[in-house]
Amino acid sequence: MLVAPQAPAGAAANGSSCQVTGCVADLNKSCPAELQVVTAAAGGAGAVACKSACQAFRSAQYCCSGAYGAPSTCSPTSYSLLFKNACPNAYSYAYDDATSTFTCAAAGGGYDVVFFLPRHVQRPKASVVYTYMGLV
Repeated sequence: MLVAPQAPAGAAANGSSCQVTGCVADLNKSCPAELQVVTAAAGGAGAVACKSACQAFRSAQYCCSGAYGAPSTCSPTSYSLLFKNACPNAYSYAYDDATSTFTCAAAGGGYDVVFFLPRHVQRPKASVVYTYMGLV
């Protein structure tokens, strides 16, 4: 999924730092076995989704809750780092703000949220693009 600001004409020329962000990696391919979601319909042929460590283990350490509920006590884990390495601009754990939170004041036209399928999956005839207005 990618999020692309719809900057008005000339915004880039005016020094705007707006950028496209998101992730194009197929995280299912590198998903650790303990986080994989495998369905019978897939014939056990690999992950159809990858859970977060918080969802999989329901532990305060992975969910950044309880004693781990502050930026000073919640650090990246081996699982969040796996996702961060694959998708450097994507939010990978609860306090990943420094490298994963973006705003674009010049996005006067809103944002395009683009969903796409991995290359090995048969693609629909058209891309799916959703436009959201005023998400900042």
